[in-house]
Amino acid sequence: MSEALQILQKYWKHDTFRSQQNEIIDSVLSGQDTFALMPTGGGKSICFQVPGMMKEGICLVISPLVALMKDQVQNLQKRDIKAIALTGGIKSDEVLELLDNCLFGNYKFLYLSPERLQSDLILDRIKGLPINLIAIDEAHCVSQWGHDFRPAYLKIADLKTHFPKIPFLALTASATKRVQEDVITQLGLEKTVVFQKSFARENMAYMVFEVEDKLFRIEQILKKNPQPSIIYVRNRKSCLDISSQLQSLGFKATYYHGGLSSKEKDKNMQLWMNEQVQVIVATNAFGMGIDKANVKTVIHIQLPENLENYYQEAGRAGRNGEKAFAVLLTSPSDIIQAEGQFIAVLPDKSFLTTMYVKLCNYFQIAYGEGIDEQFSFNLNHFCGHYHFPILKTFNAMQFLDRQGIITLSQEFSEKVTVQFIIESKEVIRYMSLNTKEEPIILAILRTYSGIYEVPANLNLPLIAKKSNTDENAVIQLLQKLKEKNIIDYQAKNNDATLIFNEVRQDERTINRVSKYLENQNNLKAAQLKSVLNYVNDQKVCKSQLILNYFGETTISNCGVCSYCIQQNKPEVNSISLAKNILALLKTEPLNSREIQFLTKNSTDDIIFALQQLLEHDMIIVKPNNQYTLKS
Repeated sequence: MSEALQILQKYWKHDTFRSQQNEIIDSVLSGQDTFALMPTGGGKSICFQVPGMMKEGICLVISPLVALMKDQVQNLQKRDIKAIALTGGIKSDEVLELLDNCLFGNYKFLYLSPERLQSDLILDRIKGLPINLIAIDEAHCVSQWGHDFRPAYLKIADLKTHFPKIPFLALTASATKRVQEDVITQLGLEKTVVFQKSFARENMAYMVFEVEDKLFRIEQILKKNPQPSIIYVRNRKSCLDISSQLQSLGFKATYYHGGLSSKEKDKNMQLWMNEQVQVIVATNAFGMGIDKANVKTVIHIQLPENLENYYQEAGRAGRNGEKAFAVLLTSPSDIIQAEGQFIAVLPDKSFLTTMYVKLCNYFQIAYGEGIDEQFSFNLNHFCGHYHFPILKTFNAMQFLDRQGIITLSQEFSEKVTVQFIIESKEVIRYMSLNTKEEPIILAILRTYSGIYEVPANLNLPLIAKKSNTDENAVIQLLQKLKEKNIIDYQAKNNDATLIFNEVRQDERTINRVSKYLENQNNLKAAQLKSVLNYVNDQKVCKSQLILNYFGETTISNCGVCSYCIQQNKPEVNSISLAKNILALLKTEPLNSREIQFLTKNSTDDIIFALQQLLEHDMIIVKPNNQYTLKS
């Protein structure tokens, strides 16, 4: 038995390696720079953790995802493996102390973000560590053509000069051929051994359905497949709404989004992991590091931003090798919504410059000053002060963060949480007796539909605007309602922290990075176009469309996607179906859903048959949308 397999069995309790893991480990152990493209669920972390354990010294792991770093460190510590993560929020003197611990404390893994390498002080300490392997996770971030480009990743190549004999291992779950080549170039990898696992998932059925009633189709899917499922949505409100609607239909469901506390996240995730609920409704905050093998169905009810993210999220189904479903439900309005959500909110150079100048003015930073200054920052207050759109401003600040111009902690939940703790009829009675307070209460109720069931994070400027008042009046009323035991109200001091990493230079600062902004915007537009092509193309197998996007070619259809099933489906006899519908309507009026259930035909076939019967004046539609025979 090889030493690598012994370590895998001892610490991870796995009997064998997955496909290509052993080969990647052998490449790294032989000192080769290695690029591994392994789709979601392929077991990327094992590829650097096992050789890191086999070699003397410390494995340096560079990752942009704080949550994933923490998760991997915790998992290693559970296995009695010494690991440490230098995440944001740790002061410089503490970081240096932790790095000393790495040197003298027999640590095996050091995780840090690429931004940490921009500190000469930290880089000097790392140079003195006995590094045995440098692993770059989410390596597509190195490339400006990747879907999550971070310029700080470009600094990783500097480590080559300090550790010329140490192998680099670049890992990613999704990269086109162009991105792959760019990563190898930007990291300075030499004589690179490339491992690329096919993106094909033979057990996965990719389904795209255009539907009028998404909730009804979800209900059908979950009843047909009662195993663990994930439903991905775009925002926090949808998490709660869809979860509540599913519960009212009799399904056991919970939800997960970035606004929940750590305790709530863990509780809801465990309910789903332990199969006390069938469904978890989640934003894309859910999924990193989640390894549940028997997920049967992943449903997206809004268009994804790009196919890279969609492939990763859909790929959380069927990791046990059994047949699984990746379902994308669309409606005609989705395209307009996606363009508004992903493209219209992208900042151009003009907006970025204006926002940056106003940001400096907001904190009274003079031209040529401001480096290393730190402030408490509230995004809503800033946007309200300058009448900036919140999403576009956030995207602009995120871009500046990625460029290293500022550092912005991701703490954008509002400062106030509220939940009504009396029944709605009592709230209505209170408003009728206190009419001056009615506009504010109504604004809250109309903005946060689930506020009776769970606490809502209140956007104070928004509520003040909707009720035509000011924030102080809103806060005073909330305090009054709390005293009367009408609401549970808590104010939290959780503004974001903003650090300026450079001196203020206005246009000179923005001009330096504007080419990256243009590339980013063009890339995002092209990526959304690829998503629309995936949805709208009715002439190609869905699995083939995904493989083609990632540079793989195949001449055979998958046979199980929505396109292939439609092609293989026997043609419906429209006349026979129409006669069947007429026979049903002789008994009682029925709506289209009831007709579909009774005839077991597809929605499209039912709609076509009903249109034919209407055109021939054989049936009519009643005001309640039921069809009946024409008398």
